[in-house]
Amino acid sequence: MKKIAFVFIIALTATCIPATAQNKKSMKKVLFVVTSHDKLGNTGEKTGFWTEELAAPYYELLDKGVAIDIATPLGGQPPIDPKSEDPSAATEDTKRFDADTELLDKLKNTHKLADVKESDYDAVFYPGGHGPLWDLAEDKTSIALIESFYTHNKPVGFVCHAPGALKSVKINGEFLVKGKKVTGFSNTEEEAVGLTKVVPFLLEDVLQNNGATYSKVADWQPYAVEDGLLITGQNPASSKLVAEKILNQLNAKK
Repeated sequence: MKKIAFVFIIALTATCIPATAQNKKSMKKVLFVVTSHDKLGNTGEKTGFWTEELAAPYYELLDKGVAIDIATPLGGQPPIDPKSEDPSAATEDTKRFDADTELLDKLKNTHKLADVKESDYDAVFYPGGHGPLWDLAEDKTSIALIESFYTHNKPVGFVCHAPGALKSVKINGEFLVKGKKVTGFSNTEEEAVGLTKVVPFLLEDVLQNNGATYSKVADWQPYAVEDGLLITGQNPASSKLVAEKILNQLNAKK
């Protein structure tokens, strides 16, 4: 009897190990790429990433069992746009963010963008804030990373100003956005925040100039567009919609 029990335990252990390994293997992993830029043009004010645009997608994916790494051009703590920390901009996700010591610690120790590899992830997501218009729009490492995700048939997601990171991204010599349906922070929204003369370029204009079919809804309303692997959201309120579309594509590949 003891011998039978022993054999049973060994067999049970053997069956559990592959299952655990399989669970880890099947867990989806998404890379968040966040700006390192903190200067709002020549205004003397600070900028960075917009809290809601990181927090809402982060929790939407995390709560569905997705593993998330965060990278920045410079590594370490990315700047947070002070305006996004104002109580008037608070949401349930930003309140959770403020109390999430694990995420806050992860942000203090982000990976350097040059050290991450597309092959380690199933998708990439870029939160906005005005910062990306200055650094990620011209960052050669970021440009190459987006190209690699896209050509390896993996979703690439952007929200608000983050589609600015697509400004110089090309696939086979053509702008990635050419002929694609996209959205992003609109000219009217930029005008509403009084920064049309401060930002290095107007996102809506650049997307259209690069051949994209740009669309939008009323200012500040949730809106996201999916065109194949390319997923874009118009403004902070659209952040979770982008994450949902990324998640749907990840689940479809199971």
